[in-house]
Amino acid sequence: MRVVFVHGACVRDGAWWWHPTADLLAGRGVASVAPALPSCGETGLPVDGTGPGLAEDVAAVRDVLTATDEPTVVVAHSYGGIVTAEAAAGLGAVAHLLLVSSYLPEPGESLSTFGSEEPAPFLDVDPEGGTFTVRPEHLAGTFLQDCDAGIQRAALHRTARQSIAVLGQPVQVAAWHDVPSTYLVCADDRGTPAAAQRSFAGRAGRVVELDAGHHPFLSQPAAVADLVLGL
Repeated sequence: MRVVFVHGACVRDGAWWWHPTADLLAGRGVASVAPALPSCGETGLPVDGTGPGLAEDVAAVRDVLTATDEPTVVVAHSYGGIVTAEAAAGLGAVAHLLLVSSYLPEPGESLSTFGSEEPAPFLDVDPEGGTFTVRPEHLAGTFLQDCDAGIQRAALHRTARQSIAVLGQPVQVAAWHDVPSTYLVCADDRGTPAAAQRSFAGRAGRVVELDAGHHPFLSQPAAVADLVLGL
């Protein structure tokens, strides 16, 4: 078995965000990989209001998923659930989806489907430049409040300006219709409220709750590793 971790919005270097859990899995003989998302500027393409967008992110993740026929668990975090809904569809190697504080869209739904008309106070949106990101002063308190200070400091250097093109682009298919799925509700998440998560979780096959913030693979990696191994 291998694990593919699809990170959320406004960050780069997915392997860093995943590394505490990846290290524990590696110790049990389970390899993992974190694809780079073009919309977050991770592949070197210029990022603006025209893209790269969802289609490019889907293609990047799908390339990793189709690189081998080894049974794969896809761990999708937050915006990563939007990408995974399409990227993991119709692939026999994908054995399970683990959705962590994630959006779980139906075909035709997009990231903007689940947001309000006004940007969240923790977001910095640049309409002219066509990008958005997390405001640095809100990162720790909103998304990493249960992580230690060292992780909070390191995370500040791994945020990214993401193309606003991803906001309105709908998914075409929903892999979770056909692939077994587990939703991990992060009950102490200050970015995606638990009530919203539980609404999405109703679409998954199984639901697990953890008293954690938005990034449990950083704050409680043993719990996440155990959950993955149980799949």
